[in-house]
Amino acid sequence: MFKLPAGKTRWVVLTLVLVAGLAAVFALGLRAPQAPAYVVQAAPLVRTLQFSARVATLSRVEIGSTVTGRVAQVQVREGAQVRRGAVLIRLETDELRAAEAQAVASERQAEATLQAARATLARAEQLVKQNFYSAAQLDEARRAVDVAQAQQGAARAAVVAARARLEQARIEAPADARVLARMVEPGQIVQPGKALMSLALAGPTQLVAQVDERFLDQLQVGQPATVVSDAFASVRFQARVLSIAPLVDAQRGAVEIKFALDKEAPGFLREDMTLSVEVETGRRERALTLPLVLLQEARGDTAEVQVVVDGRVQARTLRLGLRTLVAVEVLEGLQSGDVVLGGKTHTPGERVRPVPQQAWSAVAGATPQGGSAGSALSNAMGR
Repeated sequence: MFKLPAGKTRWVVLTLVLVAGLAAVFALGLRAPQAPAYVVQAAPLVRTLQFSARVATLSRVEIGSTVTGRVAQVQVREGAQVRRGAVLIRLETDELRAAEAQAVASERQAEATLQAARATLARAEQLVKQNFYSAAQLDEARRAVDVAQAQQGAARAAVVAARARLEQARIEAPADARVLARMVEPGQIVQPGKALMSLALAGPTQLVAQVDERFLDQLQVGQPATVVSDAFASVRFQARVLSIAPLVDAQRGAVEIKFALDKEAPGFLREDMTLSVEVETGRRERALTLPLVLLQEARGDTAEVQVVVDGRVQARTLRLGLRTLVAVEVLEGLQSGDVVLGGKTHTPGERVRPVPQQAWSAVAGATPQGGSAGSALSNAMGR
């Protein structure tokens, strides 16, 4: 029987033991349970808030009549652009013109009375010098002139008032504006204090939104926003946060946010039109991102996760940064390429076979091609 030398026998035995050990390790690896996992990669991370807003102009006014009268003409339609001084409404002027004519006649009569009183005073002064009139008669003539002058002044004021009322029968635009609504038609009787037309004075267009107070810590003046209308969904335009109201509506738990448009407002915008506004509240161009569902024992800006190192489970503490509704930025505790476990909690040291999940990659946006990681929209409307 052939026998190997003693030295060679030891090498053969060692080789067989090594092969058996590797086979055992491989077999154990095959028997290790599978676990869903996520491979950490860097990608853009964007946090946004989305809510509804309405179109609002800086100044909205209602105009009316200062005199009572019947409407003769309404010369503009709703939506019309008007210039300062343009006639919007005309009232019937027959009675007003008659009142003006009467006032003019009264003024002329007062002028004639004054002239007669002055002539009488002149004669009285001559007669007093000739001792034909007494001083008392002279005083009476002077008082008559004073009364006539007062009557003439009152008559002139009446003419001015009558002409002013006649001018007020022509209602004009106080400034360049757009007609939002007209609440009167020809033939109607109007009175002072009644609104006849609503105008949006020309000026920068603003958007106003009521935002849930819970999101105040994410909003700042100057943040960019994208605006779109359901009626014109193909047209998107840019705006910025203009102001954040200092007070919170206690009934709704909401705060008023105003937006200014970056460019001229699109022509289709209408007063009080509802728009969708998406505000970018945070951005990281390159961030290690992780789906929120993988976090364990999250406490403020720290959390625990389970990672796989050499086929075994390890616990890892993370420091977190920017957070969206579905993903979070990892500042410390992970590196690109680390494998984080999801699903059930595993025992540290347990052997597992990680299986990367495409769904989690889509959530966090950490794909080789990049993308917007966790560009989540949160409903920030007031309660």
